[in-house]
Amino acid sequence: MTGLINELLGIRYPVIQGGMAWVATWELSSAVSNAGGLGIIGVGGADTDWVAEQIRQMKAHTDRPFGVNLMLMNPQADEIAELLAEEQIPVITTGAGNPGRYMARWKEAGAKVIPVVASVALARMMEKAGADAVIAEGTESGGHIGAATTMTLVPQVVDMVHIPVIAAGGIADARGFAAALMLGASGVQIGTRFVASKECIVHEKYKEKIIRAKDIDSEVTGLANGHPIRVLRNKMTREYLRMEKEGAGLDELERLTLGALRKAVVEGDVVYGSVMAGQIAGLVKEEKTCAEIIEEIVSGAKQLFSSAR
Repeated sequence: MTGLINELLGIRYPVIQGGMAWVATWELSSAVSNAGGLGIIGVGGADTDWVAEQIRQMKAHTDRPFGVNLMLMNPQADEIAELLAEEQIPVITTGAGNPGRYMARWKEAGAKVIPVVASVALARMMEKAGADAVIAEGTESGGHIGAATTMTLVPQVVDMVHIPVIAAGGIADARGFAAALMLGASGVQIGTRFVASKECIVHEKYKEKIIRAKDIDSEVTGLANGHPIRVLRNKMTREYLRMEKEGAGLDELERLTLGALRKAVVEGDVVYGSVMAGQIAGLVKEEKTCAEIIEEIVSGAKQLFSSAR
């Protein structure tokens, strides 16, 4: 199963692992790359030294293509952007902003640049800025989200740009992968499913929270202040939503969630921590290796297409 994304990125399967902050470390990302997908190191709010060490470890543990996701709101974004160019990172994905000011430098260094977008307008803007592809991420995804669903966003982006489109949000198995390809996507980005992989180093309680999740356990906080984030329901989300309903200010709400993602991922606090996960968590039933996850998704999609024919 090859296509535009395979050729563009030099990977075996058109499966990209999401660049999740505190989750997408070299351990997970190298496993995905070694399994034939594209592993992505998630920078989040980390500093330049942390990113440099992650890249060093990544290069030591895989000889296959990989990428780095730069959150453009990172205080050290300029320094990290230059580091990515100096290290000649093969693929750079971006979120939370416009990477236009870095595009020429990254292209000069040979990187393929793939911004995450949540609207057709932003996808077209990124194409004009020189992006090699875009990741159209639907509201089903975990973490920071847009408003459009994957089912509606992906085909509209596909129709309006001339570069490959990667679908993200609500994809965890062969059915989701096949559906994304039918919508016109050239590949998929998967986050939540890879959190529950054996190679992912998040706290076991975080993984268990995802594996035990039901279809109704997804919650969105921050809608009132314009910063929606999808997480799994717990005491922290209930308190946040109560405060939000009562008109609490942004500063007060941010104090409640300060360090909450690290608290969940590293410390295993799934009661008061921020357990970011997509709506697809209800489909994740067991921990598997990255190779097993990718093989099941790709081979299952082939069977589905064969049955349809």
